[in-house]
Amino acid sequence: MLRTSKRVGCWGCSKPCGSGTEPSTDTAVCDAPAEVPTEGYEPSVGRHHHNALYLVVAVVMILMTLIVALQPLYLSEILGLARDNAGFVNANIQVISEVLDLFLVGYLGYLSDRVGRVPLLVYGFLFTGVMALFAPFDKEIAMALGLSALLVFYVIRILMSLGTTLIWPTAIALAGDYGEKGAQSKLVINVGFMMAFGVSLVYAVLMQMPNYLGLKTMMVLVAVIALVGAWLARHLLVEVSRRQEVHASFPLHLLWDLLKRDKRLSLSFLTALTSRNDMAVVGLFLMTWFIYFADLIPGMDHIQAASQAGVVIGVMGGMVMLAIPVWGKVIEKQGTVVAMTSSLLLTGCGFAALGLILNPLRWWILLPVSLIGIGQAGSIMASQIVVLEQSPPGIRGTTLGVFNTVGCIGVVFFLQVGGVLFDWIGPTAPFTLVGMGNLLTFGYALRVMKKTHETKSSDERVPLSSLNRV
Repeated sequence: MLRTSKRVGCWGCSKPCGSGTEPSTDTAVCDAPAEVPTEGYEPSVGRHHHNALYLVVAVVMILMTLIVALQPLYLSEILGLARDNAGFVNANIQVISEVLDLFLVGYLGYLSDRVGRVPLLVYGFLFTGVMALFAPFDKEIAMALGLSALLVFYVIRILMSLGTTLIWPTAIALAGDYGEKGAQSKLVINVGFMMAFGVSLVYAVLMQMPNYLGLKTMMVLVAVIALVGAWLARHLLVEVSRRQEVHASFPLHLLWDLLKRDKRLSLSFLTALTSRNDMAVVGLFLMTWFIYFADLIPGMDHIQAASQAGVVIGVMGGMVMLAIPVWGKVIEKQGTVVAMTSSLLLTGCGFAALGLILNPLRWWILLPVSLIGIGQAGSIMASQIVVLEQSPPGIRGTTLGVFNTVGCIGVVFFLQVGGVLFDWIGPTAPFTLVGMGNLLTFGYALRVMKKTHETKSSDERVPLSSLNRV
């Protein structure tokens, strides 16, 4: 796709397209249609910008995953959290963060349409990094203020989560901006691969480092990663979306019309409700389960158990990476609804099987974990592709904001209820709950697949001219 800019020309000539100037004879003739100059030109996006986006996405996932992965270990080893309420406390921290995110993520997506994606990315990284610098000193801060160290950790952890709320939806919106019209699928597949790479790197490599560096050093590493992400976003990424008028109202009615008309889009939102929590549930409860199960094993401490849990979750991330190209082919050949339906079935079966395991230290736990990884790759990727392709560019950030709000609601529900079940029933109960949620959504996906058959009508888009009515 050829883009226009006040500063750069299209791929075929050195002059801005539509300028009325003939291209140089020693370059390929530009056959792109001239565009009427408007406010908010889109700069040309090259392969190096795509590569920069992939790098930033990997850093985002490393940052977000490391924060969640270190939390149960830090609470048990540094703050001395007992097993009796470990599930509730770990889940409660995450739930409070998600509830606050719930009130912000929709508006932040809307805001990114108005002020741009890159500034929000930079500020999100910086805020998260600054907050992370305080985490290793929670005991000292608590002593100075006369508060509980656990309360101080709560506050710092929640503020870190607010920073990441600025980052992740904005990075996905930027991926949609970088993709050509109607062809965001390839970009989302590559972004999904880098997501899985970041998660796998954390659990397979970084979670082995507390044995050597110590937990407080690892918390400082979180801050360093965030500050590196801010530098990369500031210097390597370019803004491409046309900013909308600041006075425009939130276009909720336009999004509602889209959801009513497009069954694929409504299925994508429901998939976000039941599937976005998958990695959070596995990362939090499986890590917590391993750490406190170590108390029953002679000679095993919490750090060793966390290391082994990291390997298991790292295998899950590896399966996600292996599955992404396969799901890309499924989406290309069969469509997004088939991909979401199949992936929801695999994920639901994987969680249900995980709920039947008694000893997490047995290596056959890798089978259900692998099913979850394969299924999650398809459900998240297919649902995001639908949202990016079916939402008009002018409200893409807004649509993603609401999409992520729905996902936050699912995370809040499954983590909060799962945390209570973890303590009351057992460590496998949260996985059974999530499996039931995925299988219920699978039932709805079957109905959508029968009704839509990926018809052309589901590819209709709302014209940008309709934004004048927003």
